[in-house]
Amino acid sequence: MNSPVEIPYQSFIKIDRNSDVAIYMQITNQLINAIQRGFLPIGTKLPGTRSLSQILEVHRNTIVAVYDELFAQGWVESVPNKGTFVMGKNDEKPFDFNDIFSINLKNYPETTGFSFKTSNILDNPFEHSNCEFIFNDGVPDIRLTQIDQHSRIYSSILKRKAHKIGYYNQDGSEFFKKNLSQYLNLSRGLPISNDNLLITRSTEMSIYIVSEILLSEDDTVIIGALSYFSVNMIFQKTGVNIITVPIDNDGINVDAVRELCKRQKIRMLYLTPHHHYPTTVTLSAQRRLELLNLANEFGFIILEDDYDYDFHYDKSPILPLASADTNGMVIYIGSFGKSLAPGFRTGFIVAPENLMIEMRKYLGIIDRQGDILMEHVLGEMIAEGEINRYLKKSLKIYQERRDFFIHLIQENLGNFLGFETPSGGLAVWTEWKVPINLMQLSRNCAQNNLFIPKTLLYQNKELTAMRLGFGNLNFNEMEKSVEIFSKTVRFMT
Repeated sequence: MNSPVEIPYQSFIKIDRNSDVAIYMQITNQLINAIQRGFLPIGTKLPGTRSLSQILEVHRNTIVAVYDELFAQGWVESVPNKGTFVMGKNDEKPFDFNDIFSINLKNYPETTGFSFKTSNILDNPFEHSNCEFIFNDGVPDIRLTQIDQHSRIYSSILKRKAHKIGYYNQDGSEFFKKNLSQYLNLSRGLPISNDNLLITRSTEMSIYIVSEILLSEDDTVIIGALSYFSVNMIFQKTGVNIITVPIDNDGINVDAVRELCKRQKIRMLYLTPHHHYPTTVTLSAQRRLELLNLANEFGFIILEDDYDYDFHYDKSPILPLASADTNGMVIYIGSFGKSLAPGFRTGFIVAPENLMIEMRKYLGIIDRQGDILMEHVLGEMIAEGEINRYLKKSLKIYQERRDFFIHLIQENLGNFLGFETPSGGLAVWTEWKVPINLMQLSRNCAQNNLFIPKTLLYQNKELTAMRLGFGNLNFNEMEKSVEIFSKTVRFMT
């Protein structure tokens, strides 16, 4: 092309007049993109400001601002009496603009130009659906959260104290840690101080940090025969050898753990003793003491996950293993504010001080910024007793939902399912009395507007079971969900 005006600028410069980005910057960025990709080779003469403004249908002053910005960034040079040229050494081949319509300048590369490691282990196991009704694995109902009140506390702290809080570091909010340590002392019998706490984003982040520090490739980790899939993924990514042991109505089989310890070196035991995931059974007090004795005798770490500790209905919860640990063999992890709105939740790790020093180093790399304002909000909610008031109110509702859900299952599916009423948590563990294909059941239910994720299905030669969450469903939703579920089961059997 002999004239710069002949270049089809409208083909690769698109202006969005509703965008928050100034029009002159939109044009500037797209011209830079064209230069970088060789569509405007080094030495190309750009049209005059008047010509380009007419081509793009913008004010001439906009193009003047574009050229000023390109000049300031070093992309073009202005030659007196000649015009504006793309800067650099002119050793590139001219671009064939006959192909411009087959190329979208905004397209980002579909693949990398380099190789990298991939992992099937970390494939996302979670599914989503547009079905009106959903059985999940036992999550709280965010409709019960007092989001307005929580937001007011956050807003108040932002106005009153943001300037006093200062910069975040990997030690987190000392105010929150002080109140959380007192809360854990009173609610879980953990005699800890701020120095024994690490604040994380989630239980999964906590386990990741623990695994990075304490586990090496080919270490052996014991888990329950059925266990939390996200945790299993983290362990597998670390490269450890995972051995499963049976779970019964009293929790993990301690005799099986003892026999394994006699045969080989065990590095870690992971368990959710309060409500085992997914079966919801509680580890008995006797077995807790036996596991502590085994850890002391054979030197393995107990990673105790307090899954669903806040949700107990029939009696006071058994205190964690960590509350009776005097030899530093237990690392206690959990989540705080699980019953609150998602943005008001956090994770934590409790461990001896020497290990905590190393953990802070890792947290300083992966989450140095943190969320100190939110931590301060949670600390204030503890200090003012808001957490206890909210838990007391929500527990009453969840217990009523549990009882109603159990009644519906017994009435509609008692001939098909066996189950025990859980003493806590937000899900029911059910085992099938009749043969049935659970994946097909899930697909059939979805066709009738009930979504059952595959992560709730447990089926092999010895077991056909499901974990059914009720916490997110009100009475009306439960009735409709169980009605769809039972009709589908009867149709298949």
